Amino acid sequence: MAWIKWVNEDEASDELGEIYRSVAGKSGSVDNILKIHSLNPASLRGHYDLYRSLMYGKSELTRIQRELIAVAVSRANNCHY
Repeated sequence: MAWIKWVNEDEASDELGEIYRSVAGKSGSVDNILKIHSLNPASLRGHYDLYRSLMYGKSELTRIQRELIAVAVSRANNCHY
């Protein structure tokens, strides 16, 4: 497994802290899949905006159908996310 350096929520400041606050879940934590972009906040914002567009944007697919596709792709890729 690869190790990617990232910045934790309690260490984030300025732009990264602001982005973390906007993408944090109800618990206040940021998903690891987003933290991997923490050394490049523009990349983090782009990743999150793409995710929001794909999962919540206008589409012929329901939210549940989109989640099922994401689960099937993750399973096919042996990814626990």
